[in-house]
Parts: sequence; C-alpha cells; structure tokens
Amino acid sequence: MTKPLLKVEHLKKIYPDGGTVLQDLSLTVNKGEVVVIIGPSGCGKSTLLRCLNRLEDINEGTLQIAGEEYEKEQKNIHKIREKIGMVFQSYDLFSHMTIIDNLTLAPRKVQNRKREEAEVEADKLLQRVGLLDKRDVYPRQLSGGQKQRVAIIRALLMHPQILLLDEITAALDPEMVREVLQVVLDLAETGMTMLIVTHEMEFAKAVADRIIFLDEGKVVEEDTPQNFFKYPKTERAKQFLHGFKYITRNG
Repeated sequence: MTKPLLKVEHLKKIYPDGGTVLQDLSLTVNKGEVVVIIGPSGCGKSTLLRCLNRLEDINEGTLQIAGEEYEKEQKNIHKIREKIGMVFQSYDLFSHMTIIDNLTLAPRKVQNRKREEAEVEADKLLQRVGLLDKRDVYPRQLSGGQKQRVAIIRALLMHPQILLLDEITAALDPEMVREVLQVVLDLAETGMTMLIVTHEMEFAKAVADRIIFLDEGKVVEEDTPQNFFKYPKTERAKQFLHGFKYITRNG
C-alpha cells in the first residue's frame, strides 16, 4: 500500500490563553490528491495549514511529509517549507520589487539557483497563467486576481511536493475569483498535490478528490465531494450545508 505524502496524527493546538483550536486531528493526503477542507469560521482550518507549514507550533501530535517526521524540526525547517508550499489570502508580494524579482528571489536565495534558470521557469509559468506581459511591472500595477496568480507561481517555483492554499479567493471579486480558481483547476489536472481551505463550495465540488469537514477543531466527516454534498452523514454537516444553501439563495 502506498504511503501518504502528508500524514497528520493526533494533532493538538492550544493558544496561550488556553483556547483549544485543534484537538486530536488526524488526516492524510496522498500524492496527486486534492483535498479540500471546509467548515464554519473559527473551526481551525487556517490554523491547521499554518501548523502543517510550521508557522505555528503544535502542542501534541506528529507531522510527516514523505515519511519524514518534522513536528519538532527547528534547524532545517526551511528544508521542510521547500517541500510544503503555501499560498495565503494576502499575497505578501514585495511592493518595491518587480514581479519577476518577486518570483525569483526565493529560488536564488534559498535554493541557490542561477537567476537565468529561475527566470526561464518563471516566464513559462507566467505565460501559462496569462501574465507574461506583467513580468517587469510592480505589484501595485496588478489586480487582486493577478497578484494571487503570481503568489501561486511563486510557491510553485520552489518545486514543493504539496501546495497548501489558504482561502486564496476570499478577498477577490467574482470575476477575479474565476481567474484564480481556473489556475488551481489546471494545477489539479497536472497532478499537483494540494490541500485547500476554501469557502467556495462550487469550487470545492469541482476540484476536490476528497472533502474534509472541520468543526470545533476536529474532523467531523470526510468523503468524496459527490457523497458529501448530496448525502452528508453527520447532523453537523447537514446543518452546515443547509445554512450555506440558505445564504446562497437569499444572499
């Protein structure tokens, strides 16, 4: 049996004020799989991704990437983060640098790659998402959707084994949302392993191999998108989906 690319066991995260955000949470992501995490606000979705990328320390549990445990790693944490790319809701582009410089900074400084090599790869990815003509402009000259596509490319240039996407469309208007989601759909078709937090239910249906429903820091239910959205098993999932459908109809 093939081992999962990412494995989380009995993860617990407690904030300094004593609030438990994640409790006894376990999940796996297989190579080439797209797993989408949904759930109500405050249920721990974004905190989970930050724990996986070790931007947040955990209190208990184990984290594995490609069979390597890393929950206690400190000295070589940058090596772990090269394997686990992350794209945030906020684009975090350097405003004083051009797009091509933003994209090639980490490959050059962290991976010691030559500028020419990094730029060739960046140009190919920019072409792929329709932004090659923006390579020499500054972030302030881009729309929100364009900035988010650049942020995705920046993560891909580090050649991660898995990509974590945290509510990457939350700050975008509907037209920009479509631009970004199309990029993610295209990545899924190439076999990119992804763990995605989103509130876009239609997108979750379209891109996910598996849905994980979180509530109060725990995995309440997981299934294929076809089964989860049509035949949720738990009462909590039924309540969540019913409320979401009501808001969609009346919003």
